[in-house]
Amino acid sequence: MSGDRNVSTIERAFQLARSGACHSVEEIRVQLSAERHDRIHEHLGGVSIQRQLKALLVGRGVKARADDDDGAG
Repeated sequence: MSGDRNVSTIERAFQLARSGACHSVEEIRVQLSAERHDRIHEHLGGVSIQRQLKALLVGRGVKARADDDDGAG
């Protein structure tokens, strides 16, 4: 992981969703991978966390994208 090694994969995903750096859950996954987080699909594979991340993205004005279906793992 880059940056603060104490930040979990899930917390970093929420940071990215809030920051404006990513525009979809898939972009969040790609960024987490680039930052060398482990087991990204396991952490972000659940419907609930995907909905929470999407809600943060939409709250920032990002429109929902087709590649971010809740069932995507």
